[in-house]
Amino acid sequence: MVKKLFLLILFFNYYFTYAETIKTDVLVIGSGAGAVAAAMQCAHSKVKTILLVKGGWLESMQSQKMEVITTGSNLPSGIWGQFRKDVQNFYKKIPGYDTTYNAPLKFEPYTGAAILKKTADTTKNLAIKLNTSYTAIKKDGTGWNVSITVNGKTDYIKAKVIIDATETGEVVTTAGAKLPAAMAYSDKLYRTAIVSGDFLKKADELLKPGYPPPPAYYLPVKALVAQDADNLFIADKALGIAPDLQNLSMQMAAGQGAGTMAAFCVFFKTTQKNLKVRLIQGELLDFKGYILPFDDVNTTDRYFRAIQQISATGLLKGIQQTNGNTLQFVFLPDAIVNTTEIKPVLTEIYSRAFIWFNKNKPGEQFTVGNLLSFIGEITLTEPQTFQTTIQKEWKTTYKFASDFDMNRPITRREFAILANQFLNPFARVVDLDGRMVN
Repeated sequence: MVKKLFLLILFFNYYFTYAETIKTDVLVIGSGAGAVAAAMQCAHSKVKTILLVKGGWLESMQSQKMEVITTGSNLPSGIWGQFRKDVQNFYKKIPGYDTTYNAPLKFEPYTGAAILKKTADTTKNLAIKLNTSYTAIKKDGTGWNVSITVNGKTDYIKAKVIIDATETGEVVTTAGAKLPAAMAYSDKLYRTAIVSGDFLKKADELLKPGYPPPPAYYLPVKALVAQDADNLFIADKALGIAPDLQNLSMQMAAGQGAGTMAAFCVFFKTTQKNLKVRLIQGELLDFKGYILPFDDVNTTDRYFRAIQQISATGLLKGIQQTNGNTLQFVFLPDAIVNTTEIKPVLTEIYSRAFIWFNKNKPGEQFTVGNLLSFIGEITLTEPQTFQTTIQKEWKTTYKFASDFDMNRPITRREFAILANQFLNPFARVVDLDGRMVN
């Protein structure tokens, strides 16, 4: 009897000694490129992250046959954009390899997987656990407790936030939560976009009546939030797309969006109930992610952020146009600003706007003088001093190609840059439905 008791004590001591509990801020579960992007974004946002992969590294990307990505490959958004650049740099010395901006992306999937592995391995705050499956997910106070199996042994991961980056949404189900319900895309929901792209099959069915027009698409913040659970976000499943190599850009975009939201909750020690749309979008922009998928305003543009922020308010919306055999969603930076386009949003944001429009009665085309006058009215700046300053800085600071002329219709690019700097409408709080909060 004493011998059996002694053996039992030894067993429990062995169990509790070797059952490891690992603590992290964010746990990303998934095996695709979306999971990698989610984990990398969390780490970039300086929160401790673990990527849990059931099998080996990107097992779906092990083919050695050269593939051509024809969908969504020209929008260099965030982590996808960096991956695209890394792939082109790897192959650029190969005779005949096309690295021009509009060229389809060509690479051998196993090489692409190796490029992502090298990037992930050198990312601070990121630990990767391959060939590790989870067996249970339970709520643990304000966080989560996940049981994992490593070489036949059970360990535990305690995480503040979980990202379900599986293709099926299985983590959400295991956690006893629900996937986001199908939502009606209102005329203002685009203001909360956290994932976007320039191509999505059946986008009209998924997003109708959303903006922008398909095949361009966006996903709002709340489309990546699981229901009936705190701090559980989803990535791939939010798009409802197949794990196809042609969907690689979309998977990475969804992962980066989910990663940005998860990092927000960790950094501010809060839950998905207190998500701040503009702060989350701002973090995405910090890492060259797109809020809206303009094909004609690249991340290399010095005013990329200003244009994205102004467009996210609805002041200047993009349009769809045909370029050869393809449809593009464009900002048209050199087009003229029409008063009817900007007046509704300006009056929605600024209480004094109604007074200014009644007093000044701008024409059909909004002029440079109109904008400077409006800025002066809202910011209470002395008009002549402000005009003199902008005139001096027109080409030196802002690098505008046109000459300064108060009577000339203002371009969308000029409007976006000046309005973003002096009016800063992007700073206005919006709720998860895209409505302005005063």
